Amino acid sequence: MESFELVELQNGVVSLRCLEPRETFHPGIGPAEEARILHVEQQQLVERALLSRDFVIWDVGLGAAANAIAALNALQIGLPEDHPHPVVLQSFDKTTSPLEFALENAASLGYIVGFEDLIRELVAKGEVRIGKRIIWRLHLGDFSTDIEALELRAPDAIFYDPYSAKGNPEMWSLDNFSKLFAKLDPDRLCLLTNYTASTYIRVTLMMAGFSVGYGVQVHKKLHTTIASNCPEALLRPLDNEWLVDRVRISHSSAPLREIPYEIAPISDADYARLSLHPQLSSQFPNQL
Repeated sequence: MESFELVELQNGVVSLRCLEPRETFHPGIGPAEEARILHVEQQQLVERALLSRDFVIWDVGLGAAANAIAALNALQIGLPEDHPHPVVLQSFDKTTSPLEFALENAASLGYIVGFEDLIRELVAKGEVRIGKRIIWRLHLGDFSTDIEALELRAPDAIFYDPYSAKGNPEMWSLDNFSKLFAKLDPDRLCLLTNYTASTYIRVTLMMAGFSVGYGVQVHKKLHTTIASNCPEALLRPLDNEWLVDRVRISHSSAPLREIPYEIAPISDADYARLSLHPQLSSQFPNQL
């Protein structure tokens, strides 16, 4: 079982750290604020849910539920009581260990206060309903191996937040992202948001089929990553300048295929394939 400890960040906010792999959850500005900026606001979550007949969120890497709770807070405030179409939040993780640790330390973490009973019901039953507007479901298992068998409605939003590629490469591989992209509905806009700014992860996402752009700034991190099945949805898509000035010269731009991943520059064959990606040969007007 994973072991955790509480850690105080530079701004005084408390988060938690997994001792193996040694990773701090939301290390920049803390769980609640990072989740709000990176996922909820950047995805225009409430606005899009209001316009959809059935809005579905995939929360990949539930962890200690900071991203899920940020979404629930926003949706509870933003959706009217008589909203006719429920929003479904599908959370995925291998274990509930970080969630259970967060429950034990709810007062110190802060963001989880008020959600304790809902989380206990979610863990016990696998599903909890929040009024008439929101359904929260839990899926336990290895997402990277279970994804092909999932029989769920395609997501409109993906919060992608597993452990980093260093400790959890399977979740960042070309194979996994290709399977995830195949689950999307080409007739429904989907946005994927993530904290990374790594060149090789962006390359891997694009080679899996996603269109990829610069995501919002989070605290001292100047940009994160946003991906989509709709290139027109990206405010700042990666372009040919990024391809030439970053991918071509980077020592770590090869897509993640083999595990363990070996840092390497992109091959000529992969570079040629990447250069044919539609977003690198065209400029799209923003339609989000």
